[in-house]
Amino acid sequence: MHRVAVLAVDRAAVLDLAIPGQVFGTARSLDKPPGAQYGARLYEVLVCGERSGLTVRGPGGLDLFQLTAPNDLDDARSADTIVVPGGGTSENPSPAVVELLRDAHARGVRIASICGGALVLAAAGLLDGRVATTHWTSADSLAARFPQVLVDPNVLFVDDGDVLTSAGAATGLDLCLHMVRNDYGSAVAAEVARHIVMPPQRDGGQAQFIVHPEPSPDCGSLEPTMRWIRDRLGEPITLADMAGYAVVSPRTLNRKFREQTGTTPLQWLLRQRVRRAQELLETTSLGIEEIARQCGFGTSINLRQHFVRQVHVSPNGYRRAFQQRR
Repeated sequence: MHRVAVLAVDRAAVLDLAIPGQVFGTARSLDKPPGAQYGARLYEVLVCGERSGLTVRGPGGLDLFQLTAPNDLDDARSADTIVVPGGGTSENPSPAVVELLRDAHARGVRIASICGGALVLAAAGLLDGRVATTHWTSADSLAARFPQVLVDPNVLFVDDGDVLTSAGAATGLDLCLHMVRNDYGSAVAAEVARHIVMPPQRDGGQAQFIVHPEPSPDCGSLEPTMRWIRDRLGEPITLADMAGYAVVSPRTLNRKFREQTGTTPLQWLLRQRVRRAQELLETTSLGIEEIARQCGFGTSINLRQHFVRQVHVSPNGYRRAFQQRR
């Protein structure tokens, strides 16, 4: 199994510490043994602490409880992925944590941070010359202390290959789902998202840089309209159809989509169709023409054009790559 080590530093934020275990611990193989409810686990999650009796904190610096991690920092050296949560010691990480991260990075281990954990990565020199993000309240501090880091406070997360950073605590969900998607495909990630009751499309498809501006107070949620669209991906859907269901004008719908998703309704629809095509390529043996029909592209030519534009590989190439990965 892919081994994930979560560093339990002193005064770690409770959500930052719990989210990786929740997401990676939920990920299961889609191939279920006869009579089994779930497939095999895909990740082994290790919580690795600096010492016993660590304090775990909640909002506003409230001390919630003491934690004795079941593993120590040395156990993290065998991990394939290391996740660094934010917390009270983020601005001044211990030398042991910094040394661990530098050594792991040199060995090619994937390293990710949640919220203020980006400050720990920066202190270890892992963000030099990279685009990174963190919670908006810490963005200025990160940029001032580490001017060599290109701080973008307007994204949910940044994937720079072997080093990933995320914004506030909840965006750790987006980041961890993104890593599951990269490791095992969209279908597994979608199953994890359904299990933890989270919309898998919050990350905007395959994009690594996702901007979600704050919606205006009167904009209303688009979730019912999005759900209606997802249930009809194989049907012809126009902007007028979407606006009619939402009971707004096409112009208002365009504005709402830009406010809440950072893109237009039709571009969002294309992303959902490509995402559905990815799941069918991963989980079925359907022909490309049939997948194109079920996803609303009509023909394999249209599917290929949009698929290559978003995923940067052909549908057949994607299917071969996923099968080899499995």
